[in-house]
Amino acid sequence: MTQEDIIRDIRVRCRQAMNGIVSTSMRKWGLDYKVNFGLTIQQIKDVSKRYSPDASLAETLWIENTRELKIMGTLLYPVDKYQEETADKWVQEITNQEIREQICFNLLQELPYAENLSMKWSKNQTSSIRTTGYWLLSRLMLLKKSKDILPESLPYVWEDVLSEDASLRNAALLILKHIGRLSEDTAETIMQKISEFQKSEDILKQEIYNSLNFEFGYFFDN
Repeated sequence: MTQEDIIRDIRVRCRQAMNGIVSTSMRKWGLDYKVNFGLTIQQIKDVSKRYSPDASLAETLWIENTRELKIMGTLLYPVDKYQEETADKWVQEITNQEIREQICFNLLQELPYAENLSMKWSKNQTSSIRTTGYWLLSRLMLLKKSKDILPESLPYVWEDVLSEDASLRNAALLILKHIGRLSEDTAETIMQKISEFQKSEDILKQEIYNSLNFEFGYFFDN
């Protein structure tokens, strides 16, 4: 099949499995795409297995503003063909948290230079790029594919953990949790940094303090 035939075939299979209720629900939660067939992630993976990994096909799927096709682009791009320049381009085109998580799970965390990307993006001045950087770094730390780092390596993290942007705030909080798990001393350093949050009148600051305090207490006590 030509690339055009493959994309047409993908669209037909997605349409056949379409779930309008899920699609509508996603829109209500802010996951807005030009086209959203409402397939589950497992269904998307099952459809993608019918096609051979191909960089050109993946590039074409990625630029589509169709949820299922965009995610398939992250599944069908051969890891050994994915260049850092492409990663730097794609990270600017991530439109929502779902796509951010999928590209990290399906592609970015498998790259041999993933740690360099995560650190570079975590220091970027653009908040959406930092969000992806934190997410990728959290994945790498979870998979033990990253060296130990300190909060000081992430210049925006203390500002970002208080951001009004929920995706950025949650990503910053997540990476602080992973960094704090490295040692009790590191966890204590983080808690000292936000000690004033404990008695703050700001509910968000209290939530951040309580979340990290619970995380480290549970992690080191078990």
